[in-house]
This record gives sequence, structure tokens and C-alpha cells, in this order.
Amino acid sequence: MKHIVVLGGGYGGLKVVQKLLGSTRLSNFKITLVNKVPYHCLKTEFYALAAGTEAESQLRVNFPIDKRLELKYGNVQAVHLAEKTVSFNNSDSLSYDQLVIGLGCEDKYHGVPGAKEHTLSIQSIRKTRMTNHKIQEIAHGGTVSIVGGGLSGVELASELRESRPDLKIILFDRGKTVLSVFPARLNQYVQKWLINHGVTVINHANITKVETNFVYNHDEPTYSDAIIWTAGIQANKVIRNLDIEKDGMGRAIVSRYHFLKGYEDVFVVGDCASSTHAPSAQLAEAQGEQVVMVIEKMFNNEPLPKTMPKIKLKGVLGSLGKKHGFGLMGERTLIGRVPRVIKSGVLWMYKYHTG
Repeated sequence: MKHIVVLGGGYGGLKVVQKLLGSTRLSNFKITLVNKVPYHCLKTEFYALAAGTEAESQLRVNFPIDKRLELKYGNVQAVHLAEKTVSFNNSDSLSYDQLVIGLGCEDKYHGVPGAKEHTLSIQSIRKTRMTNHKIQEIAHGGTVSIVGGGLSGVELASELRESRPDLKIILFDRGKTVLSVFPARLNQYVQKWLINHGVTVINHANITKVETNFVYNHDEPTYSDAIIWTAGIQANKVIRNLDIEKDGMGRAIVSRYHFLKGYEDVFVVGDCASSTHAPSAQLAEAQGEQVVMVIEKMFNNEPLPKTMPKIKLKGVLGSLGKKHGFGLMGERTLIGRVPRVIKSGVLWMYKYHTG
């Protein structure tokens, strides 16, 4: 019996498990899914948990129940490619025949002194809980600074504006406008929305240092009751610590079949895998589907295709509170209420029909 180990129950890892269990081309195998918590988390909505507009229970999806699936909870310490084992912080180890790594990402602090020690995060469910707790403790009229005007920073700022209208919210972004990688019509709409709703947006920011309750922009301090970092990500440290080829974000360079070069039994998906696409839940799921297709061919001793199907992503949807949003579908820019309604529908479908 072949043993497939999946590290991480995020979007990519869960998709791999679902597709493996639903496959009609596989038999005589078992899966061990390793995750820190006993449920799948809707990470794309962590900003709402941090702001206090969504309960944690609304951001959970149960893992499948199947006699071929075993759930193991713990913190992965390292992957030992030569030995084909995974080790954990509690000294346990797990052997595998095939391995799928989908451990997600961590904050990247770009060498800014004090950023790691003195900022809050929304990169994990545990850290997001801590961020929410800190925000709810801030007294009336306090200040929250958000470093990073990408998708996470914008959604967090807008949601926080609705949940705590009494707070001063400052969004530091190094670009000339928030969401600078998006078309001008979209990012200008979002920046105007934030400003009109009382968010102080500071463009061309350069965060040089962070101390307790102080964020330094161009060496000028700003007092903040809470400082939240959304200014960059990097691959999980388990991937970064592997002696493999990696890109500038510490992500594994993989083959067209999503396995590590030289290790055809080790696949990498999601934020841990280098890609020409921007990191997203959609991308992780698409990679997971292709990984299972490759595993099926390997199980049946079939040749792998010379070319893999092109991954086609549907677009990007973002929230501006509960009533407004923005999106990019191909070349089409969406702004206003429609993209917010679409996002709510997509989220509902995922929560109640995933798998």
C-alpha cells in the first residue's frame, strides 16, 4: 500500500486530498494529512477575523472523513528528502512514498529592524486571533497602523473601518497608490474609497524601523496602539531550509509536473511553489488538481504528458467592507457593489460545496 503524505491543509493540500479520495484511477493507498489545527481555514478571509467582523467558526471547513485518510496534527520541523521522512517539533517522524508540501507562507520583513518583534500578523489562524484580541482591546480613539497596501492590507483597513469606526486607521504603502499592480481604474477607485471612509493612506512610504507602539516612515515615528504587517510574504521555513533550488521568495523551483527537480516523489503547491502567477487560493487549488493527475499516471505506470494543461485563473476579487468591492476578471475591471456580491457568492459556494 502506497502512503501519500500531505503537509498542510490549506487550499492546495485540501484539494489534493479531495481529488485523491475521489479518484477512480487509484487503489491500495492511504493518505496522512498533516495540519496544525483540525480544520481547513479560509485564509483569504483572515482580515475579517482580525477586524472582528467575522467569527472564527465562519472561517472553518471540516476535513473529509474517509477510512483511507488519517489526520495528524503538529508542527512540521523538516523534510528529509534522502530518507523520505518528515520530522516534527515533538520528535515524531513520518515516512512517505509520495509527499505533497503545501505549508503556505510566512510574513517577510525585508530586513526592517523590529518589524518581526513589534508587529501583528494575519498569516495564520493563531496569529490572526492575537491580532483581533489586540484590536478589540484598543481604547476609543486609538490608532492602528497597517504596513502594506496590497490586497490583504486594503481589505483589512476597510473591514476595520466598519468594525471600529472610532479608531484612526493609517495605511502605509510604498507605491504611488494602493494595489499598484492593478489597473489604474481599480487602484484609484480603491484608494479614493479608503480616503473617503476615513482611512489615512500614506503612499511612497519607506518603513525604516519598528519599535513598541511606533512605526518609522522615512525615519519619522508614528504612534500606534497596534501595528499590523501585510507588506510581503515568503515561503514556509520548511521549504526555505531545504537544500533545493529556490526563487527570490524562498519558494521551491518545481518541474512542469509540480515535483522537485531530482525528487519525483515530492510535489510542492501553493505559496511554497515558485510560479509565474501571483500567489492565490485559486492557483493552489489548480496546482493541487494537476498534482493528482500526475500521481494517477505514476500509479498506473503511464508516461507523463509532454506538456501540462495551462492553468487558467478566473480573476481576483476583493472586499471594501461588507457592501463594496473590486475585481479583475481577465481584462475587465469591476468596482462597486457587484464584485462584493460575487465574492460573497463564491465564498458561500466554497464553504458549503467544497468537495
